[in-house]
Parts: sequence; C-alpha cells; structure tokens
Amino acid sequence: MNESIPSLDLVAPHMKLDTELIDVVQKIIRGAGFTGGEMVETFEREFALFCRTRHCIGVSSGADALQFALRASGVQPGDVVITVPNASAATAEAVIRSGAFPDFVDVDGKTWLMDVRKLDEYLATLCECDGPDAVLLHRKTRRPVRAVVPVHLYGLMVNMDAVLDLASRYGLAVIEDACQAHGARYYSKRTGQWETAGSMGHAAAFSFAPGRNLGACGDAGAVTTNSDDIASRVRMLRDHEQSEGHLHANEDCNRRLDALQVGFLTVKLRYLVHWNTCRRRAASWYKELLKNIDHLASQCEPMDSISACHLFVVRTAYRDRVKAFLHSNGIATGLHCPVPLHRQSCMVPYEFSSAEYPVAEKHAAQALSLPLFPDIRRDQVLTVCRYIREFYRTRDLAAGTPDHSLTA
Repeated sequence: MNESIPSLDLVAPHMKLDTELIDVVQKIIRGAGFTGGEMVETFEREFALFCRTRHCIGVSSGADALQFALRASGVQPGDVVITVPNASAATAEAVIRSGAFPDFVDVDGKTWLMDVRKLDEYLATLCECDGPDAVLLHRKTRRPVRAVVPVHLYGLMVNMDAVLDLASRYGLAVIEDACQAHGARYYSKRTGQWETAGSMGHAAAFSFAPGRNLGACGDAGAVTTNSDDIASRVRMLRDHEQSEGHLHANEDCNRRLDALQVGFLTVKLRYLVHWNTCRRRAASWYKELLKNIDHLASQCEPMDSISACHLFVVRTAYRDRVKAFLHSNGIATGLHCPVPLHRQSCMVPYEFSSAEYPVAEKHAAQALSLPLFPDIRRDQVLTVCRYIREFYRTRDLAAGTPDHSLTA
C-alpha cells in the first residue's frame, strides 16, 4: 500500500522544535509573564525587523489585525473598502466589523490576485470626488470610498506599485492582507528595491494561525506599519482602547497577543527563511512535473515577485474528480475558499452579482490545493504528480464536461 501523503504536516516541525518550545513554556511559567511584557515586545521588534517596518503590534488573530489596521488607518462606519472576492471570509468579516461596507473587484486570470485594471476601472467609473475636501464617493450609494485591501493570495504579492499609484491618485488607504505571505518579496520600481510583504501599504495584517508559514500553536496575528500614528492607534484598539493609566477613549475589546503564543512564534521565526526556501523548492518540483497538462494551470509568478509559497494551488477543469482520485490513492488535498465572498450567505444584504466577478467564480470552482509543507520530500511530490498525470492519461475526459474552461 502506498504511503499516505497529508496536505499539511503540523507534527514534524513541532517535534523537531520540541525542546525549544517546552523551554518557552517553562520560562513563561517561572516568570509569570503571561500577557504583554518583554517577550511580546521582543517578538514585535524581531518581526518588524523581518518585515522591514518601523512597527509590529501583536494581536489575537489575523482577522483582528485587519480590522484594527482598517480602523487605525481612518476607515469609518459607513465607508466602502475594496478588496477581492476570492479571499478568506475573515477578510470581509474584518471590513464589516470595522463598520464599513465591503466591495469587490475581480482577480487576474493568471496570478489570481487583485486585477489592478479592474481596480482602475472601478475607481474611474463607479466613483467620483465630491465636495471641498475631494472625498471619493461611490456614485450609486454616495458612501465614501476609503481604502483598498490587496490580498497576497497563497503567498504571492499583488502588483503593489500599481495599487499604490491608484491609491495615491484617489486618496485611499492601502491595507495589505498579508495573512498568507510571511516573507514574500516584491521588486518595487517606486523604491528601486525588493520590498517585503507587510511593508508597502499604510499598514498590513498578518495571521499566525497554526497552518501559516509562521504559525503559532493557537490563534495569533499582528499589524505591521511604518506609521507611528497607526501603530499607536492599534495598540489602543487591542487593549480596550486604553491610552494610558486606565483611561479608555471608547468601550471596546481585549485582543492582545498572549506571551505563550509569542514565545512559540519567536522560536519559529528563526526558521522561517529556511522553511520558505523549502516550500519554494517543493513548488518548483510541482511546476516542472505538472507542466504541459491540458486543463491544468498553476499560479503565475511574475518576475518581480518571490512567493512565500504558503499553498501550491492548481486550477483544474476536473477539480472534484482529480481530488477524489488522489484521495483514493492516499493523497490529501484541500479546498481553500471554494465559495467566493460575494456568494456567501452573510453577503446577501449587499446584493452582489456573480456576473461581476467571472474570474473569481471560475477560480473558486477549479482551485485545488496540493500537499505542501517544509518537510515534504521530492518522492512525495513525484507521487502526487504521477497520480495527477495518470488521471489525465487514463480518464476519458472527452466523455465528461469540464466544470469550466481555463481561459478566464
């Protein structure tokens, strides 16, 4: 019987770090530093340095990080925030929890990231500046359009130069959803150098959920920013909007990052570059072994980007059949965001139309995540690819109708 191959292995890396992680627990218990304190501040400094930002503020989850980044960047209740429909529900949830209204632009058919041409079209045709302060308003709803959230999907950064140019032209805040992009890089012609995910927008949100490239042993997140004002505001928001000495600007919530998770993250941060290198190596194996297969495509990585390879996703017109065939041969796969945001039940009040986002629709119906984790071996990747090729070679695909073509 063939060896089973998991889609994600969270056991092996923790076993290798067993001694270091147990030391963290003992240090926290002996010092009784359970919330805040030196351990949290140390991680915040180290992760800010890793991201090349002035500030990192630890919070309780990636969703909270995005919500706080939006609010600290000036998003007010009733504003419109633009993002993409093929993101996690947490992205739209963060917008709604900030009091704003989510709206979407479609994604590019090759990178599966925010289509900046669609963003340009949205801003030029659906919005207008009004009043002495030149506030950008949505023509139909008359709501202020305040921010854009580019999502660095699967570890690949959006074309940030183009997004920032449009944001500057229209006076928008740019909040990076970097929850899947720890260590991703992008060559910016604006700055003439390689930039790191989380350093280019006004602020950025990271998730440290266990399955992320840098994952805690529970929920955790962070906001990164180069703005002193945004950093100060996020620090208040995560702690009941407390400014100093038990003074609270408004009633709010506790969303601090606890020291135990920070301790685990500090240990793991030392291995992140190596783990990302291993992920990229495995992704290169997949790309080489799966090339030239009809009805199968992988995410296009532009020359100006270095993906963190959080996931290796293929689009296949026979997604469900490929998934079932791999499962029957002991290979686990994943479906990430198979229902686009505009078709989620919680989005019904916003009256989105599927016809507006054809690429995101097809992507949701076709995307399949193949096994990927730092310790995956080449022979395991070979096995996965061998069965995928066997599926396409032995099945009479002409007799079946593809879910969708791959032209979009």
